[in-house]
Amino acid sequence: MAETKTGESRFRSTVRALRHRNFRLFFAGQLISLIGTWMQTVAQSWLVYRLTGSSALLGSVNFAAQIPVFLLSPAGGVVADRYSRHRIVIATQTASMLLAGVLAALTLSRHIQVWQIFVISALLGVVNAFDIPARQSFIVEMTSREDLINAIALNSSMFNGARIVGPAVAGITVAAVGEGWCFFANAVSYIAVIVGLLMMRVPPFKPHPSEASALRHIMEGLQFVARTTPIRALLLLVGLVSLAGMPFSVLMPIFADRILHVGAQGLGILMGVSGGGALIGALILASRLNVRGLGRWIAISAGVFSATLILFAYSRWFWLTAALLVVTGFCVMIQMGSSNTLIQSMTPDRLRGRVLAAYSMMLMGMAPIGALLAGVLAEKIGAPATVAAGGVACGIGAAVFARYLPVIRQEARELILAQSAPVPTETT
Repeated sequence: MAETKTGESRFRSTVRALRHRNFRLFFAGQLISLIGTWMQTVAQSWLVYRLTGSSALLGSVNFAAQIPVFLLSPAGGVVADRYSRHRIVIATQTASMLLAGVLAALTLSRHIQVWQIFVISALLGVVNAFDIPARQSFIVEMTSREDLINAIALNSSMFNGARIVGPAVAGITVAAVGEGWCFFANAVSYIAVIVGLLMMRVPPFKPHPSEASALRHIMEGLQFVARTTPIRALLLLVGLVSLAGMPFSVLMPIFADRILHVGAQGLGILMGVSGGGALIGALILASRLNVRGLGRWIAISAGVFSATLILFAYSRWFWLTAALLVVTGFCVMIQMGSSNTLIQSMTPDRLRGRVLAAYSMMLMGMAPIGALLAGVLAEKIGAPATVAAGGVACGIGAAVFARYLPVIRQEARELILAQSAPVPTETT
């Protein structure tokens, strides 16, 4: 009986952010919507590869989808700090639904062309530049500062749970009826999250009083990041991993087709098992009660990610590749989730949108540059060598971060204490 109660207590602690009604509505709607999003991601990659057979164009489409995040996230952060985050997220989710519907209509009617995929991807990138800072900042409003680490981890677990189901379903759907129905399913899935957002009871938005211009607001956020050593160090490592390491997922269709010879269904499995590893990492983060030791977790996970990426690059056995991707997904989740948690714990609420915009620039904004470079480089030296080179770069970054971790630990602790976050004697 005691063991049962202990198990129940641990489970309740792991999902404690769900006690907040608004977060429950968000969680349920996003879970459905994200499955559709992952279906579209895999189906779109396969569609581009099927139409062109070009690794360079795979990287270019990814560049078009994410470069607006890098360019426009500072503006998105200002909007998230000046206006109702709840209303912003409703607007961005609605816009994403409409874009998915257009992509579905063009594909199902067999009028789809590569340039149209580029345009829709770029427009979705513009939407995400405003959606990500607002949605990430909105998490603390849906829960509480005490439950922030759990809410971020549960949000990540939801993202990666969908990452398991979505690609697997996409692989089967693409093989059976084509990519267009994956895009249609994604468009429909947005209804769930929009309904959940509309059902929320949110207090009236009270903007922080300021007469500064939008440009001054952007500069204030960037200056805070630049002068805050722990946040700057975390963002630099996130940016490096996104630039050099994450493009391996863009090149996945090449590994599935030319190297492992498993087709669209195998591609879905590979994307799914990577999500499975990330889900395990997210659940481990969700079970944590404080931020102690997260800095060490970040350094170790970045180092292990580097090693598994190099092994993945030269694996020629499907199930070994799948096993390596489980570890890869786990490490990425631990690094990114822990970085997000520490950054939010150190950031004043009035700057939250702008600092998370900087996080978005590093996480998603550097990825398109890496994807474009990886696509071009893969044409020259091959996908395996390209991925392995990225793994080496990530390993160097992890070693440098680990070297300077003791230096930034004390400042990180002071910042977290200043924000009244629950923190023990050692924070990173």
